[in-house]
Amino acid sequence: MFKGSYVALVTPFKQNMEVDFEAYGRLIDFHLEKGTDGIVPCGCTGEAATLSHDEQKRCIRFTVERVAGRVPVVAGTGSNNTAEAVGLTKYAAEAGADGALLITPYYNKPTAAGQIAHYRAVAAAADIPIMLYNVPGRTGVKMEPATVAELSRTPNITSIKEACGSVDQVTQIISLCGITVLSGDDSLTLPMMAVGATGVVSVAANVAPAEVAALCRQAAAGDYAAARETHYRLAALFKGLFIETNPMPVKAALARMGLIENVLRLPLVPLTESKQGELDRILKDLSLL
Repeated sequence: MFKGSYVALVTPFKQNMEVDFEAYGRLIDFHLEKGTDGIVPCGCTGEAATLSHDEQKRCIRFTVERVAGRVPVVAGTGSNNTAEAVGLTKYAAEAGADGALLITPYYNKPTAAGQIAHYRAVAAAADIPIMLYNVPGRTGVKMEPATVAELSRTPNITSIKEACGSVDQVTQIISLCGITVLSGDDSLTLPMMAVGATGVVSVAANVAPAEVAALCRQAAAGDYAAARETHYRLAALFKGLFIETNPMPVKAALARMGLIENVLRLPLVPLTESKQGELDRILKDLSLL
């Protein structure tokens, strides 16, 4: 169902730490103009961990209304509290989102049986396509391919954002079931698409939306020569956006581009001066500054 470049959208804040909906609208318009295939608000890159539930709901509704059906919106609604995840996912469905992205429950580290029970409870409660999100580097728990395959038998669990850093993991998932796989690592988008992924939920698309969308189109069309060229051109950006914790670098980049203010909510802080210099050089090399 989901394919191409889906931006893991940042949440812009004002200096007073309120959500900056004027900047939020500019970002969404920027992506619609540049060919991004889908918008993913309120994920890890969107600092969902520091948003109140009311703010998260406002961001989801704002995104749906601003996009107005032009591309799919997959709303971040995950939680390590199943009841909270159910409530947020039901809200996203009612608000008109096209899908819901749910991170594997973090901190409490459920077993495979617990993961299955969690996702099935959300899927049963909300009439919306569910995108699983496997990111063990943040959650402390890995979703195994067999678990993904079992969950794919649930009709509205239709896709997975796979951010475990392993092409082998994607190969095993696709070998076991027909779930749609999207890369959760920009630097692995091309190799993951080569083995059957349909696109990426991308951090880099925040600053280079046309280029990441082009990479996905080229790989989907089997034009691997062109896709490799795009991949290598963007490789430094893919790495540079993780020189410190995401979304610190991507927010710094967007601020340099004049799209948002460089404001993060604690415990995240702006880049150090030396890291900002590194990032600026990468952006200049790509003519983004």
